Amino acid sequence: MAVLGEVAAITGAGMGIGRAAAVRLARDGAKVALLDRDVAAMDEVAEEIARSGGTAVCVAVDMLDAQAIAGAFARVARDLGPVDVLVNNVGQSARERARPFWEGDPDLWDFTLDICLRSAMVSTRQVVAGMRARGSGRIVNMSSEAAFLATDIIVDYAAAKAGLIGFTRALARSLAPSGITVNAICPGLVRTRVMDQLPEETVRRAVAGIPIGFIADPEDIAAIVSFLASEGSRYITGQSLLANGGKWMI
Repeated sequence: MAVLGEVAAITGAGMGIGRAAAVRLARDGAKVALLDRDVAAMDEVAEEIARSGGTAVCVAVDMLDAQAIAGAFARVARDLGPVDVLVNNVGQSARERARPFWEGDPDLWDFTLDICLRSAMVSTRQVVAGMRARGSGRIVNMSSEAAFLATDIIVDYAAAKAGLIGFTRALARSLAPSGITVNAICPGLVRTRVMDQLPEETVRRAVAGIPIGFIADPEDIAAIVSFLASEGSRYITGQSLLANGGKWMI
């Protein structure tokens, strides 16, 4: 499926869903900008894309630094051209530092909110003026099923991902008259590096709770990114698509 426009920028593109989305959008015909702080991981993605005949530019950036984000997108515009598709993928929970809310570290809350929500807002700010001027664009925000499912240990992450859904809906309404769509994907369990580090029994219990009976691969989510980045999704905006094998249905 052809990507709308020529240039796609993906944050957190070094691994997992971000990597799969970058490879897929390059395969769909986009020149891709890879934004991540892990230079070695990005180089591997860029090499994979180049072997398939695609074009990728690696931009090392700390997604917690608003000034660095602005500089990164300025480089993307200089090296590839204006961004037609933005995938706000970067995000992270507290992981091994997660604690019950009443024991949580407010500094860790700030990190989670900044990397999951504020980075998306700052990144979007860099491209939206150009999209409005051209009268087209696609913005895809990576939320999570955690925004819908009650959790007892990642409250800050759930709040950040729910905030991203609110951002998606409000921005979609604001930008619809300009021909720009804004949608969110809310994955459930995805087989990434973090998932691979979990004990087998934990993974087995997780799979048992998924009606479809398996954990998604990053490429499953990348396929949804591909659709939402295409002309075929032109009548879809402000939506939050749960991709969790039927664990939660709305």
